[in-house]
Amino acid sequence: MTKTYDVRPGQSLELLKELHILTRDGKMNQDSRRKLKQVYHLFQFIEPLLQDVLAAHPEVSLVDHGAGKSYLGFILYDLFFKESARQGHVWGIETREELVTRSRDLATRLGFGGMSFLNLSVADSITSSALPERIDVVTALHACNTATDDAIRFALAKRARHIVLVPCCQAEVAAVLRKNKGKALKSTLTELWRHPIHTREFGSQVTNVLRCLQLEAHGYQVNVTELVGWEHSMKNELIIATDKQLPRRRPSERLQELLQTLGIEELGERFFVPAGPV
Repeated sequence: MTKTYDVRPGQSLELLKELHILTRDGKMNQDSRRKLKQVYHLFQFIEPLLQDVLAAHPEVSLVDHGAGKSYLGFILYDLFFKESARQGHVWGIETREELVTRSRDLATRLGFGGMSFLNLSVADSITSSALPERIDVVTALHACNTATDDAIRFALAKRARHIVLVPCCQAEVAAVLRKNKGKALKSTLTELWRHPIHTREFGSQVTNVLRCLQLEAHGYQVNVTELVGWEHSMKNELIIATDKQLPRRRPSERLQELLQTLGIEELGERFFVPAGPV
């Protein structure tokens, strides 16, 4: 027999039904139980960051980029903002208008007044007047290709205290590696991406390394780990960055050196660093 749910006290059952974690009659099968465990696993990474902000001020702000159905935003609001940060606000940024409309309707039905949804690209959100000048936490889970880099630009522009990224579908660096293969770079290092499958995988790895150096070049402390079980996907790398105002010169130099070593200097603008690192 299918067992009834074992969710956290106070959690919205209607939300869990909308997310297909609970069936319409409030039951949970084995697959749903695994999905709920994954949700809680992800929340364990983000909750301490929200608590850190809350200790400084009650108006905790979070922007979720590439929100899709705003799965993450709703879970965070339900588990944290609804009770612990009632003066806080969650924004979901999504380019598909139908998903934005759906999320707005669901937030209204659930009474989640501290949630807003904007039909914008990640890049356009940087200058949008619909968002405040300062954001505490920025998330981008499975924002494809350069959307993750736009989310980083957004976070830097908004002086975010914490940044949480799970990148995916990273093709740009691999394309440049492929284009420049054998042109000017005469090194045995090119063996790392000589074969097409290696070009793709190495390009993905390099992309995240450059992102980490970029964040460090802006004074962030960066931790990289696995996001186990969030999706059935090989794109399982979790990058968490916290603004610590750390020394910037060395990571900036290493970023530039890596671009030159791999012959991909043309991507320097995407992984930009401060004009005068210290």
